[in-house]
Amino acid sequence: MSRTDRADRVIGAPPAAVYRALLERESLEVWLPPDGMRGTIERWDPRPGGGFRMVLTYLAPSGSPGKTSDATDVVDVAFADLVPAERVVQRAVFEADDPSYAGTMTMTWHLEEVVDGTRVTVTAEDVPPGIDRAAHEAGIASSLAHLAAHVERTG
Repeated sequence: MSRTDRADRVIGAPPAAVYRALLERESLEVWLPPDGMRGTIERWDPRPGGGFRMVLTYLAPSGSPGKTSDATDVVDVAFADLVPAERVVQRAVFEADDPSYAGTMTMTWHLEEVVDGTRVTVTAEDVPPGIDRAAHEAGIASSLAHLAAHVERTG
């Protein structure tokens, strides 16, 4: 059965600034990792059909639920659609031996201009069943909070 997780947040910046942060390697490494993780991008090709490979490392690996290893989640992301200041669609595949993490998850970052800035709505479709819903939604919300802090600070 297909599962969809969502989160949204208003960010005090225009859609163009938020869109830039979605497509800048250094920015992604700063804001995308959720609380308790850090991220390193190993491959970067920011265009439709391109993508990136990110290694997410748990800061406190003891007892961490890593998908690739005890301390890491490795994800290959393809850019399926890029619409400036409007939408970024990513297809993410986790490296994992556990089949409950298999499959391609589609992450859509929709940007909507609002009075206070930009409403960013993240929709994750076809979420692998091994990913806990509450933890995933908390992780997306954490990434959105980091994105807001980053964009609002750097403009």
